[in-house]
Amino acid sequence: MFATVNHVKLHYEIDGDGPWLTLSHSVGTNNSMWAPQVEALSRHFKVLRVETRGHGQSDSPAGPYQMSDLAQDVLALWDELGIEKSHWLGLSMGGMIGQTLAIKAPERLSHLILANTTGRGPANAAALWADRAATAQSKGMAAMVEGSLSRWFTEPYRAARPEVMASVAAMIEGSTVEGYAACCLAIGAVNTLEALRQVRIPTLIIVGESDQATPPAMAQQLHEHLMDSQLCVLPNAAHLSNMEQPESFTEAVLKFLKPAS
Repeated sequence: MFATVNHVKLHYEIDGDGPWLTLSHSVGTNNSMWAPQVEALSRHFKVLRVETRGHGQSDSPAGPYQMSDLAQDVLALWDELGIEKSHWLGLSMGGMIGQTLAIKAPERLSHLILANTTGRGPANAAALWADRAATAQSKGMAAMVEGSLSRWFTEPYRAARPEVMASVAAMIEGSTVEGYAACCLAIGAVNTLEALRQVRIPTLIIVGESDQATPPAMAQQLHEHLMDSQLCVLPNAAHLSNMEQPESFTEAVLKFLKPAS
């Protein structure tokens, strides 16, 4: 399904029935990233998966983007669909969008799940993400595959699951250069930690113990800045922990949300 909101055509999918639960993917992926969770979550929730601008089948307007633009896309889609309030599950960039929503529009969120994400990158974050954007622009999305897979999954999992590596590589290559680069620059500018001190939304923070991209120390920072938060560290998982450890990830999500449903 598609909706044109905030001057952008967004692709979205809805499964199940119950309280709304919005899922937001990482940079360089799309809605199919959530395939391991959709069936289980849709038994309890009306699951909305949104493809961020520049990804999947959504439009890729010219950049630069700010994280507030990506959050506003979500708010406009919720308005279009008549969603007054939703739970939020966002991974990596999706977690950054969720943080921005929690700061800018807390009344629209019931519960917040921030997976494998950060409220502030390392000191060189802006330069690092600018370099990734420049590489994509000069060499194309295929050049982003190898480095992304090595950061996103542990080596044993990459070796054991070539079919998953192929599917994730296809997601990366399916992202537009323009949208990916603009989202990279938005990620490099993220700095939400101090504002999160004012957020009072019940929050679950999930991180893979082997996450190189947003390591457990960054999850701990989020936990310390969010007053009403829990921290869950998943063993044997790197950055796309929902794919590498799908059962443990889904169990953590449902344990957190089901009492609230």
